[in-house]
Amino acid sequence: MTTITLPGTRYRIQSIDIVRGLIMLIMAIDHTRDFFHAGSPSPTNLATTTPMLFFTRWITHFCAALFVFLSGVSVNLAGTRRTKKQLSMFLIKRGLWLIGVEFVLLTFAITLDPFYHILIFQVIWVMAVSMIVLGLLIWLPLTVIGTIGALLFFGHDMLNYIALPAEGTSGFLWKFLFTAAALFQPVDKTHSLLVLYTIMPWMGVMFMGYVLGQVYKPGFDALKRRKTLLTCGIGLLALFVVLRTFNIYGEPVPWAVQKTFALSVISYFNVSKYPPSLMYLCMTIGPGLIMLGMIERTNNAFTRFLNVYGQVPFFYYVLHFYLLRVFNIILFFAQGYTTKDIFTPNSLMLFRPVNYGVNLFGVYVVWLLVILTLYLPCRWFSKYKQTHRQWWLSYL
Repeated sequence: MTTITLPGTRYRIQSIDIVRGLIMLIMAIDHTRDFFHAGSPSPTNLATTTPMLFFTRWITHFCAALFVFLSGVSVNLAGTRRTKKQLSMFLIKRGLWLIGVEFVLLTFAITLDPFYHILIFQVIWVMAVSMIVLGLLIWLPLTVIGTIGALLFFGHDMLNYIALPAEGTSGFLWKFLFTAAALFQPVDKTHSLLVLYTIMPWMGVMFMGYVLGQVYKPGFDALKRRKTLLTCGIGLLALFVVLRTFNIYGEPVPWAVQKTFALSVISYFNVSKYPPSLMYLCMTIGPGLIMLGMIERTNNAFTRFLNVYGQVPFFYYVLHFYLLRVFNIILFFAQGYTTKDIFTPNSLMLFRPVNYGVNLFGVYVVWLLVILTLYLPCRWFSKYKQTHRQWWLSYL
């Protein structure tokens, strides 16, 4: 999605692939923790967390925000080689395809339930819906799309000050679209929906990414682009510092001084992801924009390593869930559990007994094993995409 086509030329924007690759690798830390951390302690519970546990969760906050934002940038770039009509149809079809992947492949990877008693709405879901809506709005002037995005991005926390419907169909829709932290909605006696990512705030993130994608258009001055990225990134961080320090706006849970300095720092940076508060978005997207502005000319062994994953993020994303599952089942039996322990009451996951797992150091070991195992498959698929032009590759 980050390919730009010029007459006789086909290349990728390396800085976008590098940042995307970095966040894809970091993202896997949190999923590894979900599958493997013994006891599943809460990283954000100030009464029980530790600085390292909180950092393990906090660093992964950057992933979803930048993943969605960069997808918006990529949509803009995709428009450089398609007509408006072609881009609209592509976004709608790709959005529908991603919804299918979310519900069929990713829900199964998490639950291993072939009957899909629970459908899980995660980040791929909101990206898909945002693409579909953007595909319908693509005909509007960029300023209109940018205004809609800015209202959702900066203004959705205003709903925290408004009395909204809590029950019935209206209450469900408000939670589903705007405010749910984790919405569990029964559909019938045996099937339910679990909504972790609400639509509208994340749609604002993608729309803002789409607008900023203008700076990557062919012919845009490189120096001006870097200045724009750095200015926007620093501006978002400054907004975070001012609003968060004085608990003014943009975060429903105010921070407070705690009994230790470490806990006070944790309280300060413990912002809301479900749904994403403005403070969450400023804290994550701000540094991402600064990084994009600073690494445009960076080329070394580490950035080339990240680039491999950043060129095939969707491929990596799906595979890493299934690889985690394979390692999860191997460790399950290695720790002496048997088939009678596969199911745990009140748990989404099979093969995840209460006392199963490893310590936090072990989580990082498994994480490294996962990302290194996927390096060669990602490198192969990246080269395959670069040398082949089948239509279906643009959907992966």
